[in-house]
Amino acid sequence: MANQSVTHATYAIERTYPASPERVFAAFSDPAKKRRWFADSASGQAESYELDFKVGGNEVTSRMIRGGPYQGTLLTNHSSFQDIVPGRRIVFAYTMSMGDTRISASLATVELSPTEKGTSLVFTDQAAFFEGADGAEMREQGWRKLFEGLEKALVPR
Repeated sequence: MANQSVTHATYAIERTYPASPERVFAAFSDPAKKRRWFADSASGQAESYELDFKVGGNEVTSRMIRGGPYQGTLLTNHSSFQDIVPGRRIVFAYTMSMGDTRISASLATVELSPTEKGTSLVFTDQAAFFEGADGAEMREQGWRKLFEGLEKALVPR
């Protein structure tokens, strides 16, 4: 067996949104709203998406990679909700796999607090990246793009 390694990283992303904590929380808890900014993001629609938003519930997103050296490979994100405080906090464990290969495992926390103009969101990801993983820098960049999509989803249509 080849040498295996794991790289650990923790990073935090802070954002503010011009919406109440209840609206931001709903963008995470409502399957149709979450799919809009998370699963069907700017990079294309998910092949499949499921959300059972409760402690012990799961979220599964699968999408085909559409460019680069891994084009045509299925990327799957599987989350399990560990703690939920409506309007305030979501804690979930998640793994990412490329094809049949698991590339990372993480514990993520979303913290919401009211501000004068809306909501402060703090996202903390504690990750273990395995062989073939995207790594902390690319993962953080991916979450930042997703949170930009969340901002667009919060704008009234």
